[in-house]
Amino acid sequence: MNREEEKLIQRDRMRFTKNSLSSALVYVAILFDVFFFVSIYKSDVGSWYYNILVGASILYNLIFMLASFLASEGIKNYKFSFSIVLFVLGAIQICRIFIYPMMAHGATVDLQGEAVTVMGDGQFLRCVIYLVCSAACLIASAVIGAIRSRTLAAHMATIEQKAA
Repeated sequence: MNREEEKLIQRDRMRFTKNSLSSALVYVAILFDVFFFVSIYKSDVGSWYYNILVGASILYNLIFMLASFLASEGIKNYKFSFSIVLFVLGAIQICRIFIYPMMAHGATVDLQGEAVTVMGDGQFLRCVIYLVCSAACLIASAVIGAIRSRTLAAHMATIEQKAA
């Protein structure tokens, strides 16, 4: 069997198998988001975290997890539109670095007459890493899903042409 026949067989198999790599990457992205979520919300530094931004952040985390899970199911079935959703979610994860982690890292609160940093360097670095890893998984999933969905669509088109 030559190389062209092997590629044809691989493309044909896509009709019957799921895009599990892209789907698994989305699950890993959700896991990194959960790590970020826990790291931020387990902090108890004065009353700095008790504001409307926390409520919005919690709401966004819930929507993010639901949208990511839905997109993982769509990308698993080679639907190109879910690649776009995953790419947008990945971009938003990068933008989130500049909201909570940056604000908390630069803020101080007065506890018992002493100025305390809301988010120390270690926690800040950990939060940034979690968000970057989450975004990287989402973007990788989007790219892989887009390539595979386009490959399958082109293969299906050639099958339909041969049948006609």
